[in-house]
Amino acid sequence: MDLKEIQNLIKFVAKSGASEVKLEMDDVKITIKTGEESKGETTILQQVPMMGSAMQQPAVPAAQPAAPQAPAQETEKPKADESDKYITVKSPIIGTFYRKPAPDKPTFVEVGASIKEGDVLCVIEAMKLFNEIESEVSGKIVKVLVDDSSPVEFDQPLFLVDPS
Repeated sequence: MDLKEIQNLIKFVAKSGASEVKLEMDDVKITIKTGEESKGETTILQQVPMMGSAMQQPAVPAAQPAAPQAPAQETEKPKADESDKYITVKSPIIGTFYRKPAPDKPTFVEVGASIKEGDVLCVIEAMKLFNEIESEVSGKIVKVLVDDSSPVEFDQPLFLVDPS
């Protein structure tokens, strides 16, 4: 499967409204997930098993990163235009996002809450370590962009803050 076929598959899945598509062919496995929150943004995960044919396949994984980056950048540009007046708090690490310090405790922040620099906004669990994410700005929480107990990537937007 070449890069053009993968890009066409991404476009087809985005237009179809399917939430997840898995495709397995010989030594290539592709999963395309679209979430309701991502509004058409696609994520591709590919795994190539290490077998005798591994020497023949290095071009396919090397070409893959170009496909998901282009749609992601296109979808982020309109978001930036809509929220120019807001500051985006992004995840500093990969892990699982939690809005509460413990299941029986209240959330750190709610939409509309005023925050100061240094206030804890959430916790991200990475390798069984719970990392408190502190605000680097003062302002008011406008929107929480991630669901509780969801996996997050490095530099993924978590909150929108109105600094005024």
